[in-house]
Amino acid sequence: MTQSLSFDVVIIGSGAAGLTLALSLPEQMNIAVISKDQLDAGSTRWAQGGVAAVLDAEDSVDAHVEDTLIAGAGLCHEPSVRFTVENSTEAIQWLIDIGVPFTQDDSNQFHLTREGGHSARRIIHAADATGHAISDTLLKRAQEKPNLHLMHDYIAIDLITREKLGLDGQGCIGAYFLNNLTGEVDVITAHAVVLATGGASKAYLYTSNPDGASGDGIAMAFRAGCRVANMEFNQFHPTCLYHPQAKSFLITEAVRGEGGRLLLPDGQPFMHRFDEREELAPRDIVARAIDHEMKRLGADCLFLDISHKPADFIKEHFPTIYERCLQLGIDITKDPIPVVPAAHYTCGGVVTDTFGQTDIPDLYAVGEVASTGLHGANRLASNSLLECLVFARSAAQHIIDHIDLKADVPVAPAWDSSQVTDSDEAVVISHNWDELRRFMWDYVGIVRTTKRLVRAKHRVRMLRQEIQEFYSNYHISNDLLELRNLVDVADVIIRSALLRKESRGLHYSRDYPQPLPRAFDTVLTPKYLKELGEL
Repeated sequence: MTQSLSFDVVIIGSGAAGLTLALSLPEQMNIAVISKDQLDAGSTRWAQGGVAAVLDAEDSVDAHVEDTLIAGAGLCHEPSVRFTVENSTEAIQWLIDIGVPFTQDDSNQFHLTREGGHSARRIIHAADATGHAISDTLLKRAQEKPNLHLMHDYIAIDLITREKLGLDGQGCIGAYFLNNLTGEVDVITAHAVVLATGGASKAYLYTSNPDGASGDGIAMAFRAGCRVANMEFNQFHPTCLYHPQAKSFLITEAVRGEGGRLLLPDGQPFMHRFDEREELAPRDIVARAIDHEMKRLGADCLFLDISHKPADFIKEHFPTIYERCLQLGIDITKDPIPVVPAAHYTCGGVVTDTFGQTDIPDLYAVGEVASTGLHGANRLASNSLLECLVFARSAAQHIIDHIDLKADVPVAPAWDSSQVTDSDEAVVISHNWDELRRFMWDYVGIVRTTKRLVRAKHRVRMLRQEIQEFYSNYHISNDLLELRNLVDVADVIIRSALLRKESRGLHYSRDYPQPLPRAFDTVLTPKYLKELGEL
């Protein structure tokens, strides 16, 4: 039986951004936090490295800002960067106050590590499983709050706007959700809707992200009329564990930060040929260097070696990596780790301001789903969890100050599935899913050409038509909804990449190998694309 539910605030996503926002709202608000899988299944839990913040007396806001601007390759919005860094210390203190068990050194001070692109040790962490510690703590605190309704196995289908219902004014009033436990579509309305749905790295064949990173919030917001920006900037993590049984297992940047060396199959180092910072160069440079050497040598993987460090040091600093590799027959205290690059982070997203506001009133976006101007053309390591915390807290304050809880929320009609039938062609979904991720990896990957991008654009257009036909005629499923979203996001990535006639940050084109004198955001506006007949 379908349900119609209403809350003060609906938060779609239960990672660091979604739970931080929920915990920052007052207890008199009736709040739903909705996950399409288990509540801890998002990317937050997978984050190993830590959170970047100004926590040391020898560090400064200006230094952290400068490092972020350099990594962002001229495309960061400096006010957003400064806003994030200036609020970093307070955000970390909040995590400490709610009980996140960050690692301490021998003098009972928090241990700070350094990662690629940072000029100082400023990464606070919980050994090498920071995301796990943050996710568990946030979830535990959320479960203690009687006003928070934690709902799992609900995947959002589309946002409900006043415009879509033919009402006066603008605004988001809720969304339709497929309840994966019942198979029914429920309508959930609220005074404010928050997208905290993460990124879209599952658009690529190889990714460090969990299966749910299918760009749902970006796709839904774009379909509802929100602008998206800088979607061509997909960060590829340089070092994902290369092993047939090691699906999506990341080797944190902190391994390089603590002295790990990248090696060719013959044991020779090579990063000195690409950047004077060697292993501590920003991720885009390291990922391209590895990609270049793998293609040059025809190698399946390269190697990351930290075995020259004392065994006790390795086990203490990287217990998760040590244990996982040992399970696969790799002793990292003695042997190098086989690694490959993998799609890791979506730097672009739904355009927001520093309060997380999108183009649609009462619709907010926080975390990886958003384009805040912080990351520019390349995210600096460990700035992403910081962005989740700072912007979630800022959005919560804006909701408190501006949402009128006494106002009536319009009633949304129930989902109409009277015109659709069951499909016996599930193979179409799995085939299209595989085809999409494969051509995105081959044509829209670490190194791009216009010819490859045009080829990808033709392929994605055909896939969109096929999936739209499937969506219109058959009962929806979780896989179909994720595929629909991934195809929409892939289309946006390709369009954005074709518009950028230069190489900058994470976008590298062989046809335009140099940056232009001035940096411009790539912004796609659904309204204009529809008028041009492009959507």
